Amino acid sequence: MNFVFISPHFPPQYFHFITALRERGVTVLGIGDAPFDSLRSELRESLREYFLVPNLHDEDALTRAAGYLTWKHGRIHRIDSLNESWLEVEARLREDFHVPGLQPSDIHRLRSKSGMAEVFHAAGVPHPDLIRVRDATQVKAFAAKVGYPLVLKPDVGVGAAHTFKVASDAEVDAALAHPLPTSYVAQPFVRGTIVTYDGIVDRHGVIVFNLSHQYSDGGMETVLEKRDISFWSLQEIPPALDVLGREVVAACGLRERWFHLEFFRLPDGRFIVLEVNLRPPGGFITDMMNYTCDIDVYRLWARVVTGDPVADFRYTPRYHVCHSARRKSRRYKHSHKQVVDRLGSSLLIHQELPPIYHSLMGEEMYLTRHPDLDAMHEAVRFIQATAP
Repeated sequence: MNFVFISPHFPPQYFHFITALRERGVTVLGIGDAPFDSLRSELRESLREYFLVPNLHDEDALTRAAGYLTWKHGRIHRIDSLNESWLEVEARLREDFHVPGLQPSDIHRLRSKSGMAEVFHAAGVPHPDLIRVRDATQVKAFAAKVGYPLVLKPDVGVGAAHTFKVASDAEVDAALAHPLPTSYVAQPFVRGTIVTYDGIVDRHGVIVFNLSHQYSDGGMETVLEKRDISFWSLQEIPPALDVLGREVVAACGLRERWFHLEFFRLPDGRFIVLEVNLRPPGGFITDMMNYTCDIDVYRLWARVVTGDPVADFRYTPRYHVCHSARRKSRRYKHSHKQVVDRLGSSLLIHQELPPIYHSLMGEEMYLTRHPDLDAMHEAVRFIQATAP
């Protein structure tokens, strides 16, 4: 198998996907925007060839790179990056080079908020009302129907970027005083807890691994208000969430893919789906999954992609693994040394995060593991306690 992997060096832990493919005898061909010598040694050693493209947003350059790799190594069997940023170009390359996987029409349907809403509606899965909007008049008319507050967000976007809340006609006028830079949608602002349904589906559409995570705050609130977010793995997936998650995965028709679904858990305990992401969950959650279950999801994914049997794969979530964020701009009650001393063996990793993560996930993280949920929450409070 010839596997073209776009941006194999970022996120930084994704080199594990490359080494896992190589272990299974896959010829991994990288296309990236970082000099080869800057890649970590494990990644360099696992790539058969690496094609440097100065700008991964240059689709013509990516096409030329894929063409060269085809000429030199033969037919390409898979193209992927497992990264939100490159979903569209991956799909176009698959179409151009006749490679299985999500095609441009699939991405249009499953990546845009409006396309997702159509999928949710057809599957009968509860979700917030949504309309495409171009101007203030449309937003106000929608508000007259569903009420304020509303959330305005790009129809195609990552995380909480360029997303904002409006609570009155006046705020709509202020927010839309200038033309929107791209296609936007409006939705009612939902008050609830964000929980995820994450996992891997095989080439037959069977979910071979799934896990759920809970967020302390919504992405929009975290970014706009610069909150210290925390998110953690659950030892059990709520049964109602598991039912809805499986319905959404089936409705999307996913094959040989990671999925990351976000839901709201409402105050009354019901779940409604927010969005589908056609990739692993962000940040270091793939590592969190491994620590939660004492498994290796990188190797599991490689087995799925290569068609190797996974019937023998078993796992049990034993821990709550938590990402606790801190920001350089905030004064904390406890020093780093005090945090380390307090956490003891429950501290897995302390790490400075890449700038792209700062607005949502903080500038540094403490990754901790606890068998008990109350102990986990106590650790989060200690890490994030601010100085008077």
